[in-house]
Amino acid sequence: MDRTGIIYECMRCGSTVPSEELELRGGEIKCIICGYRILKKVKPPVVKRVKAR
Repeated sequence: MDRTGIIYECMRCGSTVPSEELELRGGEIKCIICGYRILKKVKPPVVKRVKAR
């Protein structure tokens, strides 16, 4: 499972944690700033275009 380039955001302090940093910590899912254990995946700003008739 390749998770390179995925960025997570801490729900408490709002800091961003790259997936490479989580892998260096032994797979421990935790914010590197405050230690909070709830992170959400940051979605890229992609615009979806739908062709209308």
